[in-house]
Amino acid sequence: MSATLPLRSDAAGARPPGRLAALVSRPLFWGIVVLTGLIIPVLNQVLRAAPPPLPVLGTLPDFRLVDQAGQPFGSAELKGYVWMAGFIFTRCPTICPALTSRMAKIQHRARGIEQGFRLVSFSVDPAYDTPARLDEFARHYKASPRMWKLLTGSLDNMKSTVEQGLKVAMGSPQGEQDFASLFHGTHFVLVDRELRIRGYYDSSAPDVEDRVLHDATMLINRGD
Repeated sequence: MSATLPLRSDAAGARPPGRLAALVSRPLFWGIVVLTGLIIPVLNQVLRAAPPPLPVLGTLPDFRLVDQAGQPFGSAELKGYVWMAGFIFTRCPTICPALTSRMAKIQHRARGIEQGFRLVSFSVDPAYDTPARLDEFARHYKASPRMWKLLTGSLDNMKSTVEQGLKVAMGSPQGEQDFASLFHGTHFVLVDRELRIRGYYDSSAPDVEDRVLHDATMLINRGD
């Protein structure tokens, strides 16, 4: 008489679902699920390639000018900081107010990186823009004396720093009432701790504040 294999009972076939139900009902299971959901995004962030470093576009020579308080100020005080340069003259009726307002917004938003970040405005009209006039201008835009310096000096020193150092064009006034020959570049310039130029930014671009602060933060955090 041939032997017959026993058939699996319905109860035996139902065991895996029963075990799964029991597993799912345990708090430990859901804890693992939640933890996995938290870990995967973090791993993706860690494994994602870091953005490339900003290019080095030039290096500034040392310079020595005068700030809005009438105190000597220059490259020696800026070494060790990431800083952004802008270009103004206080009797400018057009672009300078808009450009300086943008700098004021960047100053306000940069509070989180204030320990490593500075703003510097260079006057392209240094004979007219005395420290007293720069101080009045700075107060109008609520410039922090510690974080934001407005600089003047001799015309030769200003042209050397702005044109030869920062690679931004500027005109030379022919007289106190001469506005026609006054001009300057409208880009912001980002400089690192070692006085190396790392970026130029159109000051009229809608996203300029975001871009400057993003890149400045990256330079501060990465140290490159």
